[in-house]
Amino acid sequence: MQKLDSIFDDIRPYYDSEIKESAARMYPYEYLDDIADFLHIEGGGDTFRKALKECSSIFDFQDKIMAMVMEHVLSQTSAGVELTGLEYFEGGQTHLILANHRDIVLDPAIIQLIFHRKGITTTEIAVGDNLITSQFIEDVARSNKMIKVTRSTSAREVYNSSLLLSKYIRHQVASGSSSIWIAQRQGRTKDGHDLTEQGLLKMVQMSGKGDFVSDMNELKIIPVAISYEFEPCDALKAREVYISRRRPYVKKEGEDLNSILTGMRCWKGRIKVCFTAPLLSSEIEHCALLEKNERFVELGKVVDSRIHSSYYLWPNNYIAEDILREREGEKPGFVRKYSRAAKETFLIHMEEQVSSVISDILEDETLGGADKENVQKELEDIFLHIYANPVRYR
Repeated sequence: MQKLDSIFDDIRPYYDSEIKESAARMYPYEYLDDIADFLHIEGGGDTFRKALKECSSIFDFQDKIMAMVMEHVLSQTSAGVELTGLEYFEGGQTHLILANHRDIVLDPAIIQLIFHRKGITTTEIAVGDNLITSQFIEDVARSNKMIKVTRSTSAREVYNSSLLLSKYIRHQVASGSSSIWIAQRQGRTKDGHDLTEQGLLKMVQMSGKGDFVSDMNELKIIPVAISYEFEPCDALKAREVYISRRRPYVKKEGEDLNSILTGMRCWKGRIKVCFTAPLLSSEIEHCALLEKNERFVELGKVVDSRIHSSYYLWPNNYIAEDILREREGEKPGFVRKYSRAAKETFLIHMEEQVSSVISDILEDETLGGADKENVQKELEDIFLHIYANPVRYR
């Protein structure tokens, strides 16, 4: 990574020259042994420490630490990853990757692992600074090509941080320095609705010269769809949606970390990643004919269409849709898409996952002491929609 203007120092990934110092800070971290035990890494924390001693570049860190971790996680908790569309990165082409977002860590980490396996330069990753809760986490993240996205509160701070991020993204992609992964919306999709936020598209244009077509073409935007057979953290997402219907949802201390760990250790089944074709200049030109706000709405629809059409629908998605139809008194429409055994497996999975969060809701006094039967019924409905909504977008 070439040296950049110092204005980016607070948000950019580490340079190669900073990796040894970062690795030295990580080396004595007291929880390395616990992390290794959690991941069932042979050799425990000493495996990490040995690897950290050998890291003197970002490539070293990703090859010796991150690839090892992700290969292990996927071998233990998935039935493999399939992908399409890597031809768009041939010859060192760089793109702004707009992706649907289902898991805090796994989505971009899987994409980085794919690139690493194929000998493609790994992407940089835009991550909210709310996840950076310690020096150790910052060192891990920035050594792994993380761009820090500032979650500001005041209007001025939001504008300044958004402009800085926009300038950074444009510089890296347009100069051919690096592709950048960013989620199509702030936060993970909790309900199966993968929809692009207009604010994100407005942010990436902020750093342009004011011509909508050339500004967007310069970013070479590629929408990406990642599909999990079993949704990471599906029960936690159902719980959050349930609570959000009744009061503003406030995360507890350590909740993001719990989601990260849950996503890593839960069974994900098969995983598919589809890199779609880059947005066409003609599509962007069509959007440019509209009024300012409407052009971003229309561009969002173009991105959404790519993601929805490329999102791989698993038997579980069709099963959930048919269960909802049956519960609403309609005939199931996709029985040929799955087996009876697959449906039984999904129903068992749903029962186990809903049971894992229902007591937490029943004990939450702020929710008014709901009846268990009604809570379970609503949680199951939310859970089913998480899987069924991608079918409804087809």
